[in-house]
Amino acid sequence: MRFPPDIQFHEDIPLLVYRPRGVIDEASVNKIISILADLENKTKEPSNRFSDTLGADEVELNFRYVIHVSLYRRLTYSGKPPVKSAILATDSTLVHYTKLHALMTQGSPIKVQLFQEREAAARWLDVPIERLIAQSGESK
Repeated sequence: MRFPPDIQFHEDIPLLVYRPRGVIDEASVNKIISILADLENKTKEPSNRFSDTLGADEVELNFRYVIHVSLYRRLTYSGKPPVKSAILATDSTLVHYTKLHALMTQGSPIKVQLFQEREAAARWLDVPIERLIAQSGESK
């Protein structure tokens, strides 16, 4: 699979890394959800996720949309193997939306956790910290 510059897939561990830049809005969230759905349909093994939102400049979402997306993901991923979704965020709006997403997916196979430090996210995902850091030539 080919991915846009803000998304990487480490097949060997398996981990999808998303580094949104600029504005995080409904279009950008819909894009990553579509890519996740394609990946889930094409791979046999479940893939953990890491979203590094530190490069985002602005958030244009609302609670209704976040609830809708969370319930959609909960329903479409129902019955599948457990996955972890680590979200690195320090922006207060993203922190609130991440907590809401975690609450709405609670009890599903999608385990969402908020992190404010990359190292803690790497430990929780059980991956090398280097895999969570953008390399030269990738979107930073």
